[in-house]
Amino acid sequence: MKRVVVQKKVLERNDETANKIRELLASKGIFSLNFMSSPGAGKTTIVEKTIQALKDDFRISFIDGDLDTDRDAERVKALGVDVVQINTSGACHLDAQMVYEALGKVSLNCDLLIIENVGNLVCPATFDIGVDKNIVILSVPEGDDKVKKYPVMFNVADVVLINKIDLLDILDFDLEKVKGELREISPNAKVFEVSAKNDTNLDSWFNYLKELVKPYK
Repeated sequence: MKRVVVQKKVLERNDETANKIRELLASKGIFSLNFMSSPGAGKTTIVEKTIQALKDDFRISFIDGDLDTDRDAERVKALGVDVVQINTSGACHLDAQMVYEALGKVSLNCDLLIIENVGNLVCPATFDIGVDKNIVILSVPEGDDKVKKYPVMFNVADVVLINKIDLLDILDFDLEKVKGELREISPNAKVFEVSAKNDTNLDSWFNYLKELVKPYK
């Protein structure tokens, strides 16, 4: 019983800080995204291509969450946007306090703030980090059973990018089953079927995002 109470208090403190983040970003006219996925789903590649597609139209800042390395942050930094690294030292997710502290180091002279969360399909969904939209990436090699196995992650998704669809012909992945289960768990989530490797359907995602960010420019 005590363990449950502690967890509730932790989440209450997290939500209070998440609301402070929302108020801060809103006061500065910044639109924000939280990218989540399992490791290897193509999250950083999609972030890179999204920044490349939008950086001529919008000012973008980036916060990267990683266990111990700055490899993904260095990839994004090479694109010329302001980057801050959060190393969680083993924690499997970003929480609101980590993000709030990072906001004191990253440039907030931007229209769009992109946050890349630590890679897994469980913990990041539990911690509200005060963003406008949660973006979840599911890749074809992971298998078509993940939506029902990790419903909390997909329940918080505003957008789901089904990545690596170039592998549909060689892997046993039932795309219609996945889309049907997404409609059950997250009926309002926008779904894009993409291949970041081949640039397939990415323009649809970019155009959708541009319309969201335009009012913040």
